[in-house]
Amino acid sequence: MYVIRWPIYKAPPIQSNAVTRSSTPFTRFLAASFWVMLCLNLGVPEANPQGPPGPLPNGNAGPSRGVAEIGGCTDPDITGRATLKESKTEEGIKQVEVSMFVKGLSDGKHGVHIHEAAACEPCSEARGHHDPGPNSNSAPDAPLFNHPYHMGDLINIEVRNGIGVMHTTTNRVTLSDGRLSIFDDNGSAFIIHTNEDTYCDQDDELQAGCAGGSREACGIIQPLSRP
Repeated sequence: MYVIRWPIYKAPPIQSNAVTRSSTPFTRFLAASFWVMLCLNLGVPEANPQGPPGPLPNGNAGPSRGVAEIGGCTDPDITGRATLKESKTEEGIKQVEVSMFVKGLSDGKHGVHIHEAAACEPCSEARGHHDPGPNSNSAPDAPLFNHPYHMGDLINIEVRNGIGVMHTTTNRVTLSDGRLSIFDDNGSAFIIHTNEDTYCDQDDELQAGCAGGSREACGIIQPLSRP
């Protein structure tokens, strides 16, 4: 009887920086785009109908996931989707993961914020930046400025070859009940701006447009229905 001995393959040691050395910034951007697209299109339950979601019932912890369909304020070729998922840290702090994929924006960076009203027609109806509290000031660039410290302020989305991808985590807002919930009585919406948000780092009155300028796209944030 013959015994077949298969050659044993010995894998090379894993190098933590191997991918970084062999890839370019653009290929890493494409890889990130693929995973964000996958997350945005798989396993997303049905959202509630368009419009303000209204206050959550008393005693209800509220949703832990949300979704927004992105559309251009004036350009119908701008489309996309954003998903939100709330979790808790080991210390019990609520945090929200935000993933966004948009097509049709001009290349470069664009400011992204959660605005204080669930309205996109026209995009100005989304009002100012989400900033609940007794001393809030939702204006993006005004003499009594609060940007980039609004609760709804996020990082820029970067667009390459007409495709924009953003993934970030914030503990400034919640989806569930609470003072920071974006699902308050008038809901919330994403606004994507025409220009980059420079985060308005001035000591005195802010430069007009430093938060991103005019509004390019909008998406009403909807709580996802639970099974």
